[in-house]
Amino acid sequence: MRDAIVSASATEDGFAVTAAITTDLVRETQRRHGLSPTATATAGRLITGAALMGAGLKDTLRISLQVAGDGPLQRVAAEARLTGGGRVGARAYAKVPHADLPLNAAGKFDVAGAVGAGTLHVTKAYEEGQPYSGVVPLHSGEIAEDLAAYLLKSEQIPSVVALGVLAGPNGVVAAGGVIAQVLPDADERAVAALERRARELPPVTTLIADGADARALLEAFAGSAALRSVRTLDVGFACRCTREKVETALAGLGADELRKMARENPETEATCEFCKSVYLFSSAELAGLVTLLKKA
Repeated sequence: MRDAIVSASATEDGFAVTAAITTDLVRETQRRHGLSPTATATAGRLITGAALMGAGLKDTLRISLQVAGDGPLQRVAAEARLTGGGRVGARAYAKVPHADLPLNAAGKFDVAGAVGAGTLHVTKAYEEGQPYSGVVPLHSGEIAEDLAAYLLKSEQIPSVVALGVLAGPNGVVAAGGVIAQVLPDADERAVAALERRARELPPVTTLIADGADARALLEAFAGSAALRSVRTLDVGFACRCTREKVETALAGLGADELRKMARENPETEATCEFCKSVYLFSSAELAGLVTLLKKA
């Protein structure tokens, strides 16, 4: 089943819903970082949530999600943006990619234990103006519940969020998610109906493993509601790193640190946290950055 995001509104029933298949996206994230099973489930849920939220971007350039906790993963981050041509590009990483835990009492990945207690950071960067950042305490560490709590507390949008990653001995089998949000002026019955529908359905990964594509996933959550303004987007791994951006980051270390690095190593290696691309800089290139700093 190809990765895709489908969104629609059910105005008569008072909600909008976005569904995504992200199996290949999560597989690629796992491959690039060598993630453990628990880290794969955690980063996979977070990057799926970012992709779902990124699909609704308008004047927002990109959305970044970061979970920072006292669990063994320490920090997991994901980012999504519209890259043009009807596509959402997303990327993610875990600070401690090999951290792993046994399955929990329910026989599922112990994402909450791997994350621990901490905070969820949401940042929206715009084409113009300052970024907006919101920080809320983690509600459960299960990612989906944390995103729903953030949307309600920080954006006053009652939402139902379902995210999942199904993995076996040979890697990721299925990944995807759904975000259903109550529209402005909808009554409380819309929220209750969404929550009831979510409880009645099998896990999203079960639906995906059984053959559901993004449209079928969306329709399963929408039930009998009449869907309008249906929109389909491709979704895949994409990183914003460039050599120029890495040079800017190095320049931010300051002239003294750059001189020290140039003296101690004939070549300096910088690796992108998100995609693991490696950029090499000779001592002469670092010296050139020092010269540019002096001119600035």
